[in-house]
Amino acid sequence: MEAFHYRAAQFFCEEVAIASIAERYGTPTYVYSQARILDNFRRITQGLRQVPSLVCYSVKANSNLKILKILREAGAGFDIVSGGELARVCKVGADPDRIVFSGVGKTAAEVDAGLEASILMFNVESAGELELIESRSRHRASGGPDQGHGGSSGREPAGRAGKPAGISVRINPDVAAQTHPYISTGQTIHKFGVPKEEAIELYRRAAASPYLKVRGVACHIGSQILAVEPFLKALDEIFGVAERLRAHGVEVEFLDIGGGFGIRYAHEQPLDVERLTREIESRLRGTPYRLVLEPGRSVVGDAGILVTRVLYVKRNPAKNFIVTDAGMNDLMRPALYGSYHEIVPVEQGRAERPDAGHPPCPEEKLRADVVGPLCETGDFLARDREIGQVRAGDLLAILTAGAYGCVLASNYNSRPRPA
Repeated sequence: MEAFHYRAAQFFCEEVAIASIAERYGTPTYVYSQARILDNFRRITQGLRQVPSLVCYSVKANSNLKILKILREAGAGFDIVSGGELARVCKVGADPDRIVFSGVGKTAAEVDAGLEASILMFNVESAGELELIESRSRHRASGGPDQGHGGSSGREPAGRAGKPAGISVRINPDVAAQTHPYISTGQTIHKFGVPKEEAIELYRRAAASPYLKVRGVACHIGSQILAVEPFLKALDEIFGVAERLRAHGVEVEFLDIGGGFGIRYAHEQPLDVERLTREIESRLRGTPYRLVLEPGRSVVGDAGILVTRVLYVKRNPAKNFIVTDAGMNDLMRPALYGSYHEIVPVEQGRAERPDAGHPPCPEEKLRADVVGPLCETGDFLARDREIGQVRAGDLLAILTAGAYGCVLASNYNSRPRPA
């Protein structure tokens, strides 16, 4: 059974009617399918049974504590990009040895928190960051004065006799991800990662430090990638770096190719995860390396919807508008990326039934922009979309909203965040 489906004209999430959720919690509200989350996660892990691997869910996609707990219980590690995300995964009992700290702008306080938690490794994005991590690791070991960069908490970190800081360097492989330019991250024009030759020098410095431990080689080329080939090119690049390091006596355990596995929003063909995992297995089988993957969108994207209520149906000479109580403050992706989300009625045929207060739309299909209540022309959820007959009070479900939905919500116009 599909996670989201119609039953007797009512839209359901698994065995629960969406209308009943809206009645209890109001709108706008996000609804997630636990079954779909687990199916998506297992689809990735089951394809890697022939290769030692660690699948770290990318928390930035959706940091809902219940979702994190579900994935932790399913065996997921976590890819984090902030001290706040570290706090969230620790709250649900994450194994520190399955936490990877990514991100281009780590502060001293965040590095201290990662060291305190004894995480597996930091994915280093610059020479300055490597210096900071070494400094904070030395500080913990020696009990010396604070030598950190701006952003330090100012308090003495506990557990000074901890292990050296595990690091990998995020290589910029200069691989085109074939995705939206705002979410492409693996080329030399992007702020992320380190060129290969510079990375080799950083590894030499790290290997010589008693306060650092080289754990892996990393990359992340982008998000919503639909083709297998960019991932394989990136893997070949970091595999080559790892082999060069081993030839110079620097041991590497992990190859981290990040995430970015694309899903279907409209009519696009999603990434062939089965083919990708087969190709990865064929390359890494028999090597000394463990694979790290950091999927986010592909785990939660199609496992969530945003439920909204129609406030008004507005007809202008040039354009029709369906005004809903959800806006770009609740789901930013359409306004930010021009992204497409399918929108369906929560109750099929409701608008066709007569109602004295709200007569049905005369058109069989209403073509309109679906817009929110904010004071912004860019506040839209869909452009020029055939939604069917709708009227004020109807509930709509915005599909494939489980990733980069609620986490991007804001209080713009002093509106509350979605449930």
